Amino acid sequence: MRLMSFLGTTTAALVLAACSNGGGSPDDQLGPNPKLPPQNQYLVPPMHIARPTPWGDALPTVAPGLRVAAFATGFKNVRTLYTLPNGDILAVEPKAPQEPVTRPKDILVGWIQSLGHSGVKGADQITLLRDADGDGKPELRTVFLDHLQSPFGIVLVGTDLYVANSDGIVRYAYTPGATRIADRGTLLTELPGGLINHHWTKSLTASPDGTKLYVGIGSNSNITEAGMEAEKDRARIWEVDRMTGAHRDFATGLRNPNGLRFNPESGQLWAVINERDELGPDLVPDYMTSVKDGAFYGWPWSYWGKHVDPRVMPQRPDRVAKAIPPDYSLSSHVAPLDLIFAQGPSLGARFANGAFIGEHGSWNRGAFNGYKVMFVPFANGRPAGKPQDVVTGFLDDRNRARGRPVGLAFDKAGALLIADDLANVIWRVTAIR
Repeated sequence: MRLMSFLGTTTAALVLAACSNGGGSPDDQLGPNPKLPPQNQYLVPPMHIARPTPWGDALPTVAPGLRVAAFATGFKNVRTLYTLPNGDILAVEPKAPQEPVTRPKDILVGWIQSLGHSGVKGADQITLLRDADGDGKPELRTVFLDHLQSPFGIVLVGTDLYVANSDGIVRYAYTPGATRIADRGTLLTELPGGLINHHWTKSLTASPDGTKLYVGIGSNSNITEAGMEAEKDRARIWEVDRMTGAHRDFATGLRNPNGLRFNPESGQLWAVINERDELGPDLVPDYMTSVKDGAFYGWPWSYWGKHVDPRVMPQRPDRVAKAIPPDYSLSSHVAPLDLIFAQGPSLGARFANGAFIGEHGSWNRGAFNGYKVMFVPFANGRPAGKPQDVVTGFLDDRNRARGRPVGLAFDKAGALLIADDLANVIWRVTAIR
């Protein structure tokens, strides 16, 4: 009873604090040179949760010239989408691993965050959807793979299908057109997991020549609260030899890298990064960046290059001196979880060259941020201009969450597919012709 009383009293205080400290305009933090305000440190961060509400008859709002409809419904925590060469769509439905929570602060934060989540349990499976006639409604739906361990990333190279579970990359033999894989696969390489596995999602992609895999491995904490030993091999991107499983650090200092994709124009690896919390509603900006081989991006000792985080002990000025800034700020606490590059003008000329980003949405600033899919235009392989909202309306007019976008994919017709893990819907966005 004392714990519940404490939680209730603290929750009310946090909500009031969040509403009184909503944060500045996100527009000030969009682009290559975001405004970085002074730091605020909190014993417990102010939290502002968007409570779930059904879509009902409503639909997401799309940019002019586009339309949206539900592609498929009734999933169990749908997070990642992947399109096979024959047009089949794979929908990854993980169950988050359970980890011990011992600090009262973590118990409180976890409980409050849970108020904004779907009550649907993940299935630790991958579902296949086949829309053979291209009418935007799959005629076939099967369990393609199951008995997985919190899967997230997925990529096909030739006839080898790779799935990044929370603790390892597994290789499966894929037959084109198959609707199920029954074998248990072969472990290619273990990934950092363990009893504490804070950022368990492991994004996955392959190099353009298919010889290497790249996997994102998030940190085990916000800013090393569990100690540096818990961060061994975390907060980085590994390059993995596809045949042997041997790996090396490709880039480090990336708190939680997701949406790993190669830019088809430049051949450069890009990712979106969830940055640290508890420094204020406008710190630290989440970002997208080209990922440079051997680069260090600051976590945990600094952010946006050499801006020092004083909470991390011991301080490492030698590491801070090597930190480089990312390419493009998405503003603070939007929680970007996927990025996909445009595939020509299938959604119109203005969306023909650039990156679509799925933003899961904030929980720790007074004014909500994210909860949308946006588009960053590119030119000559680089971001070129302000982002544009593509799909919004995930928050209703009372700031309740109808949905939360996560994974993105293009189907064989060039429509944009969006995984909504709150409503457990896959949305399909097409151009009005």
